[in-house]
Amino acid sequence: MTQPNPNQGMQPTLLSSLATHRSLIYQLVKREVVGRYRGSLAGVAWSFFTPLLMLAVYTFVFSSIFKVRWGAGAAQSTGEFALILFVGLMLHGFFADCINRAPGLVLGNVSYVKKVVFPLEILPWVSVGSALFHLLISVIVLLVVQFAMVQYLPWTALLLPVLLLPFILITVALTYLFAAVGVYLRDIGQLTVMLTTVLFFLSPIVYPTSSLPEQFRSLIKFSPITYPVEQARKILIFGEMPEPSGWFVTMGIAIAMLAVAFHFYQKARRGFADVL
Repeated sequence: MTQPNPNQGMQPTLLSSLATHRSLIYQLVKREVVGRYRGSLAGVAWSFFTPLLMLAVYTFVFSSIFKVRWGAGAAQSTGEFALILFVGLMLHGFFADCINRAPGLVLGNVSYVKKVVFPLEILPWVSVGSALFHLLISVIVLLVVQFAMVQYLPWTALLLPVLLLPFILITVALTYLFAAVGVYLRDIGQLTVMLTTVLFFLSPIVYPTSSLPEQFRSLIKFSPITYPVEQARKILIFGEMPEPSGWFVTMGIAIAMLAVAFHFYQKARRGFADVL
């Protein structure tokens, strides 16, 4: 007689699962962050050295070699272009890390699906939580270098957690979606890499929106990276307030996407054990 899969029983809601398993999520995130650098001499310190080195390279290349300016006629201090560029790169890096790993989340934890009672719905939060740790380190590096350059940090930088909340929820929603689909369609891993690469060029990461022809500016607003990147530059680099209307619209979209994606994931997980 076939034993019922414990993961197919009564399934919790999103909020109740987060509340119940918050300690487990924290421990798994901690284990994943530490495990990524296990065996290296510097350990977790690499999470600080890597973005610091990259920012130094961006600063040298764009301020000393290419002498690039952000936007036509923009008056910028030395290295400011590198800081502006780094904001876009670190947010895209966070998004790409989560989305590209999503198809393998369930596939890489088969024992959780088959052998033990485990809340599979927390796996996307663990993945995003790990990426958030590295994003936080990148933000700290950015602020330290910015302060070293101009001896000033805008108070609007304090708004960054609130600003990025919708972006994080959208990332979690897409992680749920691709994690579920990845169990049944193994090719989805290749598609996510293509998607994040395309979004890199279709988002204002290495160029300002103002540099695009008018007819294309509205198109890149459909990218989930566009709003957070543009507004993060405002509050981190230029000390300007973000657009509240855009935040509320994005937050509404994020909540709707997360609800739909979580429901889809919970429906799809009923067949995980059979497929795996």
